[in-house]
Amino acid sequence: MSKNLLIAFVFVYVLLPAVSSVYAQSAPVLYFCERYDSYDGEIGISDRFTEGYLTVVVKSDYAMGLRDVSIQFDRFDQNSRRFKYYKKFNYTIEPDMKYVYFSKNDESDMSFDDPGFYRVYLLNKNDETIASALVQIIE
Repeated sequence: MSKNLLIAFVFVYVLLPAVSSVYAQSAPVLYFCERYDSYDGEIGISDRFTEGYLTVVVKSDYAMGLRDVSIQFDRFDQNSRRFKYYKKFNYTIEPDMKYVYFSKNDESDMSFDDPGFYRVYLLNKNDETIASALVQIIE
């Protein structure tokens, strides 16, 4: 076996898997589903939906340590080519939560009423971003 072939083998089968594991999830991940069901869990996971109510899900490898949080929608404005504030909803969660979903309730409608691209944030009580993701709403 040539020296170059041996180096390539070591890189592909030993070093590459080790390097990719370093980049594993280190922060909470935010994503979307049509709704959450206590029996079936997340239903209709996607990043593209029609207008209406959605559920925002946040999953973490560790307890997030949060209590008072907000979900904020910013909508992309074609004219200015920037995201602009759309709406925001406040929630209370438990600090030991690693998984939480945010859906329509009496205080928040979680509705995307207009087609377009939205940047959705989970914010802490100081309005610092904990997680964010993009979603497209179509007619």
